[in-house]
Amino acid sequence: MLMKLGTRFALLLVVLGTIGCDRVTKHVAAEALAGRPTRSFLADTVRLTYAENIGGFLSLGEDLSPNVRTALFTLGTGALLLAAIWFAVRRRLPPLQSVALALFIGGGASNWIDRFLHGRVVDFLNVGIGPLRTGIFNVADVAILAAVVILLVHELWPREKRPDERGAA
Repeated sequence: MLMKLGTRFALLLVVLGTIGCDRVTKHVAAEALAGRPTRSFLADTVRLTYAENIGGFLSLGEDLSPNVRTALFTLGTGALLLAAIWFAVRRRLPPLQSVALALFIGGGASNWIDRFLHGRVVDFLNVGIGPLRTGIFNVADVAILAAVVILLVHELWPREKRPDERGAA
Protein backbone atom coordinates (compact mmCIF):
# COMPACT_ATOMS: atom_id res chain seq x y z
CA MET A 1 0.00 0.00 0.00
CA LEU A 2 2.78 2.43 0.95
CA MET A 3 4.71 1.52 -2.22
CA LYS A 4 1.60 2.15 -4.30
CA LEU A 5 1.12 5.60 -2.71
CA GLY A 6 4.80 6.42 -3.21
CA THR A 7 4.64 5.46 -6.87
CA ARG A 8 1.46 7.45 -7.45
CA PHE A 9 2.98 10.44 -5.68
CA ALA A 10 6.10 10.21 -7.87
CA LEU A 11 3.93 10.05 -10.99
CA LEU A 12 1.88 13.00 -9.77
CA LEU A 13 5.16 14.91 -9.37
CA VAL A 14 6.05 14.06 -12.99
CA VAL A 15 2.66 15.42 -14.13
CA LEU A 16 2.88 18.58 -12.00
CA GLY A 17 6.56 19.10 -12.84
CA THR A 18 5.81 18.85 -16.55
CA ILE A 19 2.95 21.32 -16.27
CA GLY A 20 5.08 23.67 -14.14
CA CYS A 21 8.07 23.62 -16.50
CA ASP A 22 5.86 24.22 -19.49
CA ARG A 23 3.91 27.06 -17.86
CA VAL A 24 7.10 28.83 -16.71
CA THR A 25 8.88 28.49 -20.07
CA LYS A 26 5.81 29.75 -21.96
CA HIS A 27 5.60 32.74 -19.63
CA VAL A 28 9.30 33.52 -20.12
CA ALA A 29 8.93 33.08 -23.89
CA ALA A 30 5.99 35.50 -23.97
CA GLU A 31 7.91 38.07 -21.94
CA ALA A 32 11.27 37.75 -23.70
CA LEU A 33 10.34 36.81 -27.28
CA ALA A 34 6.92 38.24 -28.19
CA GLY A 35 7.30 41.03 -30.74
CA ARG A 36 11.05 40.51 -31.00
CA PRO A 37 13.19 38.90 -33.70
CA THR A 38 14.11 35.22 -33.56
CA ARG A 39 17.13 34.40 -31.41
CA SER A 40 19.60 31.83 -32.68
CA PHE A 41 21.97 29.63 -30.65
CA LEU A 42 24.55 26.89 -31.25
CA ALA A 43 25.31 27.86 -34.85
CA ASP A 44 21.58 28.20 -35.60
CA THR A 45 20.79 24.70 -34.34
CA VAL A 46 18.34 26.13 -31.80
CA ARG A 47 16.07 29.05 -32.55
CA LEU A 48 13.82 30.78 -30.05
CA THR A 49 10.86 32.51 -31.64
CA TYR A 50 7.45 33.42 -30.26
CA ALA A 51 4.42 31.89 -31.96
CA GLU A 52 0.78 31.51 -31.00
CA ASN A 53 -0.65 28.26 -32.31
CA ILE A 54 -4.42 28.00 -32.73
CA GLY A 55 -4.11 24.57 -34.35
CA GLY A 56 -2.93 21.27 -32.97
CA PHE A 57 0.51 19.68 -33.11
CA LEU A 58 2.66 21.65 -35.60
CA SER A 59 -0.37 23.87 -36.33
CA LEU A 60 -2.39 21.03 -37.85
CA GLY A 61 -6.02 22.08 -38.04
CA GLU A 62 -5.42 25.82 -37.79
CA ASP A 63 -7.58 26.33 -40.91
CA LEU A 64 -10.60 24.70 -39.28
CA SER A 65 -13.49 26.88 -38.19
CA PRO A 66 -13.28 28.19 -34.60
CA ASN A 67 -16.16 25.95 -33.51
CA VAL A 68 -14.54 22.82 -34.94
CA ARG A 69 -11.17 23.75 -33.42
CA THR A 70 -12.79 24.27 -30.02
CA ALA A 71 -14.61 20.94 -30.24
CA LEU A 72 -11.53 19.07 -31.40
CA PHE A 73 -8.71 20.70 -29.44
CA THR A 74 -10.46 21.78 -26.25
CA LEU A 75 -13.34 19.37 -25.72
CA GLY A 76 -11.73 16.39 -27.50
CA THR A 77 -8.38 16.85 -25.79
CA GLY A 78 -10.10 17.33 -22.43
CA ALA A 79 -11.99 14.05 -22.89
CA LEU A 80 -8.79 12.26 -23.95
CA LEU A 81 -6.95 13.59 -20.90
CA LEU A 82 -9.75 12.49 -18.56
CA ALA A 83 -9.64 9.03 -20.14
CA ALA A 84 -5.86 8.90 -19.71
CA ILE A 85 -6.16 9.93 -16.06
CA TRP A 86 -8.88 7.32 -15.47
CA PHE A 87 -6.68 4.69 -17.17
CA ALA A 88 -3.65 5.70 -15.09
CA VAL A 89 -5.60 5.44 -11.84
CA ARG A 90 -7.43 2.20 -12.64
CA ARG A 91 -4.64 0.16 -14.24
CA ARG A 92 -1.41 -1.08 -12.75
CA LEU A 93 1.12 -0.33 -15.44
CA PRO A 94 4.83 -1.15 -15.64
CA PRO A 95 7.04 1.75 -14.52
CA LEU A 96 8.09 2.89 -18.00
CA GLN A 97 4.51 2.96 -19.22
CA SER A 98 3.46 4.83 -16.07
CA VAL A 99 6.11 7.51 -16.60
CA ALA A 100 5.11 7.81 -20.27
CA LEU A 101 1.46 8.24 -19.31
CA ALA A 102 2.40 10.85 -16.69
CA LEU A 103 4.42 12.81 -19.29
CA PHE A 104 1.54 12.56 -21.77
CA ILE A 105 -0.98 13.78 -19.19
CA GLY A 106 1.28 16.61 -17.98
CA GLY A 107 2.11 17.86 -21.47
CA GLY A 108 -1.44 17.48 -22.71
CA ALA A 109 -2.89 19.19 -19.64
CA SER A 110 -0.57 22.19 -19.93
CA ASN A 111 -1.41 22.73 -23.60
CA TRP A 112 -5.10 22.15 -22.78
CA ILE A 113 -4.93 24.90 -20.13
CA ASP A 114 -3.69 27.33 -22.82
CA ARG A 115 -6.45 26.32 -25.21
CA PHE A 116 -9.13 26.55 -22.54
CA LEU A 117 -7.99 29.94 -21.23
CA HIS A 118 -6.76 31.62 -24.42
CA GLY A 119 -7.86 29.54 -27.42
CA ARG A 120 -4.23 29.08 -28.46
CA VAL A 121 -0.94 27.56 -27.34
CA VAL A 122 2.36 29.44 -27.01
CA ASP A 123 5.21 27.80 -28.95
CA PHE A 124 8.79 29.06 -29.00
CA LEU A 125 11.35 26.33 -29.79
CA ASN A 126 12.68 25.34 -33.21
CA VAL A 127 15.63 23.02 -33.82
CA GLY A 128 17.43 21.82 -36.89
CA ILE A 129 20.44 21.96 -39.12
CA GLY A 130 20.38 24.12 -42.21
CA PRO A 131 17.09 23.76 -44.06
CA LEU A 132 16.17 20.60 -42.11
CA ARG A 133 14.14 22.02 -39.21
CA THR A 134 11.30 21.09 -36.91
CA GLY A 135 8.15 23.11 -36.55
CA ILE A 136 7.88 25.50 -33.62
CA PHE A 137 7.01 23.67 -30.39
CA ASN A 138 7.06 23.98 -26.58
CA VAL A 139 8.06 21.97 -23.50
CA ALA A 140 4.63 20.28 -23.30
CA ASP A 141 5.12 19.01 -26.85
CA VAL A 142 8.52 17.60 -25.85
CA ALA A 143 6.87 15.75 -22.93
CA ILE A 144 4.17 14.32 -25.20
CA LEU A 145 6.74 13.24 -27.79
CA ALA A 146 8.92 11.70 -25.06
CA ALA A 147 5.86 9.74 -23.87
CA VAL A 148 5.25 8.41 -27.38
CA VAL A 149 8.92 7.42 -27.77
CA ILE A 150 8.93 5.65 -24.39
CA LEU A 151 5.77 3.73 -25.29
CA LEU A 152 7.14 2.76 -28.71
CA VAL A 153 10.46 1.58 -27.24
CA HIS A 154 8.56 -0.33 -24.56
CA GLU A 155 6.38 -2.06 -27.14
CA LEU A 156 9.25 -2.85 -29.51
CA TRP A 157 11.53 -4.12 -26.75
CA PRO A 158 11.43 -7.92 -26.50
CA ARG A 159 9.06 -8.76 -23.64
CA GLU A 160 11.50 -11.11 -21.89
CA LYS A 161 14.22 -8.41 -21.84
CA ARG A 162 12.11 -5.49 -20.59
CA PRO A 163 13.75 -4.14 -17.42
CA ASP A 164 10.38 -3.40 -15.80
CA GLU A 165 8.70 -6.74 -16.55
CA ARG A 166 11.31 -9.41 -15.83
CA GLY A 167 9.64 -12.42 -14.41
CA ALA A 168 6.14 -11.07 -15.17
CA ALA A 169 3.71 -13.38 -16.90
